[in-house]
Amino acid sequence: MADLVSHPDEVKVVSRRFGLGAANLDRYLELDGYKAVQKALAMQSADIIEEVKKSNLRGRGGAGFPTGLKWSFVPKESAKPKYVLCNGDESEPGTCKDRLIFEHDPHAVIEGAVIAGLAVGARKAYIYVRGEYRYLSLIMQKAIADAYGRGFLGKNIFGSGIDFDVFWHGGAGAYEVGEESALMESLEGKRGIPRIRPPFPAVVGLWGGPTVINNVETLASVPHIMLGGGEWFANLGTPRNGGTRLFCLSGHMNRCGVYELPLGYNLKKMIYEVGGGITGGRSLKAVVPGGSSTPLFRADEIDVAMDFDSVAKAGSMLGSGGVTAIDDQTCMVKFALRIIKFYQHESCGWCIPCREGTDWIKKSLTRFHAGGGLRKDIDDVKYLAQNMLGRTFCPLGDAAAMPIISIVDKFRDEFEAHLEGRPCPHAKEGDAANALLPMLAH
Repeated sequence: MADLVSHPDEVKVVSRRFGLGAANLDRYLELDGYKAVQKALAMQSADIIEEVKKSNLRGRGGAGFPTGLKWSFVPKESAKPKYVLCNGDESEPGTCKDRLIFEHDPHAVIEGAVIAGLAVGARKAYIYVRGEYRYLSLIMQKAIADAYGRGFLGKNIFGSGIDFDVFWHGGAGAYEVGEESALMESLEGKRGIPRIRPPFPAVVGLWGGPTVINNVETLASVPHIMLGGGEWFANLGTPRNGGTRLFCLSGHMNRCGVYELPLGYNLKKMIYEVGGGITGGRSLKAVVPGGSSTPLFRADEIDVAMDFDSVAKAGSMLGSGGVTAIDDQTCMVKFALRIIKFYQHESCGWCIPCREGTDWIKKSLTRFHAGGGLRKDIDDVKYLAQNMLGRTFCPLGDAAAMPIISIVDKFRDEFEAHLEGRPCPHAKEGDAANALLPMLAH
């Protein structure tokens, strides 16, 4: 079980039941559990969607798409069954928030999934849990079984005359199935590779039926919105960026952990006050603001509000909320190599730009870091990454390319320091990039 951390600046919404034993159904009920779904049962589906729209809740999995708007895309009438799919395949390096929700508040995910189903007219939900999260799968399965035992799932839920089923499904350890269409392929028992779009899941999803796909944190936010109101949730954040966010602080910070902070919280303050500053009294060199797939910020670029729009304006992405601090003893060539190794390994291989591009970048950076690089290799690496952008069936190619481009652009001097057979200038310091490997591979 993960240790919980806290800070005075936290605004606990999604995490308010953490550490209070809410995985136990009776305890969850004592803490206002399943009140939101009962409220939703008395509402029209359009009113549920409108409340979520008012909240300015945006997808917490990485894309940040408005949740209420996403739900509204599902057609009211459908010849095929509709579905809700919870994406619990948390595999983005530097991200470890959904696992805390599964561990401490699994019923909130179930409740959020049922409310989403009521909003779009679905009567079945699937909760897809990352394959490596074995003990969390057991917690989730027990929570589902307990909910069935009380009549909260199954036939005639809460005596409403509505039937609703929730199923658990374990993944097989593939980063690629975090992409929503690959997730559906995997759930249907096929190889987890992305689908060509359109059609989009809201119209043609699981088994050809309209499907809503939301991240764990997104669905866990929904019951709180239903009870507190959309306006209340929206006012916790910034315009167009409602609520709070579970930020995963890792890397060379003194107080790493998962903290729930309002959207719009300043990144510099997050690192130096919430995260306690840089370990060993060293200086900050760079920050990964939203998981390993996002462009990096230099140390002089971190005075930015952490919401979707502000981070995008600053040239990166809020992504999955994984904030990794990198100190001044880290070799950025080695860091880039570690990132591309991950994406090359996780590429499904379907798209040539992703399959070949990640492999060539990995080979080039391996040779470069070993002292065998040429000056033209610096631009070649960037050229390869640029030619992956927007040329793949799913965003994995972009996820691999964007951080590489930003590292080459912002730390070109470190690449040049490796030229002419020179050893890595940080090698004598023990290569601090190695210290980041556990959090990049979690």
